[in-house]
Amino acid sequence: MRELPELFLKRMEEMLGEEYGAFLDSFNRPRVQGLRINGLKGETGEILALCRRYFHLEQVPWAENGYYYEAQDRPGKHPLHEAGAYYIQEPSAMAAACLLAPEPGERVLDLCAAPGGKSTQLAAMMKGQGILVSNEIHPARCRILSQNVERMGIANALVTNMDSAGLRQYFPEYFHRILVDAPCSGEGMFRKDEEACGEWSPDKVVLCSSRQQEILDNAAAMLQPGGLLLYSTCTFAPEEDEGTVERFLQAHPEFCVERAGGYAGFSPGRPEWVTPGPGRDSLKDTYRIWPHKVDGEGHYMALLRKAGGEGSGRSGVPGEGLAGDDGAGKGLAGGVRGNDRRGKSFPADKAEKESFLAFCRETFKDAGKNGEGNLPWEREEGQYLLFGEQLYYGPLNSEQLKKIRVLRPGLQLGTFKKGRFEPSHGLALYLKREDALQTADFPADSSQIISYLRGETLPAPEGMKKGWVLVTAEGLSLGWAKAAGGVLKNHYPKGLRWF
Repeated sequence: MRELPELFLKRMEEMLGEEYGAFLDSFNRPRVQGLRINGLKGETGEILALCRRYFHLEQVPWAENGYYYEAQDRPGKHPLHEAGAYYIQEPSAMAAACLLAPEPGERVLDLCAAPGGKSTQLAAMMKGQGILVSNEIHPARCRILSQNVERMGIANALVTNMDSAGLRQYFPEYFHRILVDAPCSGEGMFRKDEEACGEWSPDKVVLCSSRQQEILDNAAAMLQPGGLLLYSTCTFAPEEDEGTVERFLQAHPEFCVERAGGYAGFSPGRPEWVTPGPGRDSLKDTYRIWPHKVDGEGHYMALLRKAGGEGSGRSGVPGEGLAGDDGAGKGLAGGVRGNDRRGKSFPADKAEKESFLAFCRETFKDAGKNGEGNLPWEREEGQYLLFGEQLYYGPLNSEQLKKIRVLRPGLQLGTFKKGRFEPSHGLALYLKREDALQTADFPADSSQIISYLRGETLPAPEGMKKGWVLVTAEGLSLGWAKAAGGVLKNHYPKGLRWF
């Protein structure tokens, strides 16, 4: 068993009593590993059947599309991972989004979102409808978050790089649901993360508790009356779990603990895997996942309801009531390459609009059906955004994005290069095979797919016309190629290629 901090063990023995021995024994068991099928890439049953051809999968009881896999499966080194067929996620971590249970069409915030497991799970539940803001304060982690949002084919998400106080100014009472998976001392990850164990101290618990309180206070200001706030940690420390929630409720009497109805079969009252946390009666419907009771790591969750209801919140316009610019979040589209044209609304330039629409007519089936097509810009569900030469389609316009630091304002459509439009990798991953006029489909474990992921040229299928081709792995979009002279010129991004 890994050597655990003495003060941590003493506290856990006091907390668990006769269960302490079983808790210690859980550290001798190998950690379990999980993945979550991505319903945004297609029908989940079909994707599951495809994945089961390559991996040994067993249902996670509390997550509809969550599955355990065996260590020898290595799904992170498989082409289906690059196609966004699934997200590798610790099984207990899947429970938080299941408790928050967002509905399609809502406005949802994941306030501490990197690396993206919970954000991409929320997006799948929203089914591409509504607005998801995935925020991360650390720039390097925010870039990883953005990459995962892209890989999972999410179009209705903004990835922002702000602290909670800066974001609060911009989104007063804006969101229907907010997830705060708070930075914590990481005690629930000791079995899988040696670094978390080595960095633990009682002082860190106190520091995290203070930080969590600040984040929750800011989250409360961004939630609509009647909205739901899900607070979660991966620690066992009462100061960071029930203690943080109790202090929050004392400071915010407009909130109360909500007993979760859950999402798609999630049952929070099942004693074999989850136990209500200790504390006052007001906290009896908050939940702990224990590693000696479940195949997963430690987790804590509390679902909180803000008083009020429909009609008592703001109009839903971001930036409404925003204070003067104090410098928070300066730099529109930070991380998105820009020049003096960044933030310009796309319809202002007819030539560029026509260049993109010409690409659509040449590349997509049934392109040009205003308000009736399959793709979001055909249904006019968002805004065209131009940052430098890069074109995005997102849920907010450039004026609304002025005061926040955005890494990804929506779905990246492509780039204008010397008067022509070149589609992005993110657009390819968003598309379904049936959207494209030309596709080149291969078995997921075929030599052709491996060659494609390495950036190599492929022979074009017989009869293929010159132009853009969507490369798919057993029907799941993987990236672009361009057909010419009987070959497929590879457009898989150099930074993602296999070696």
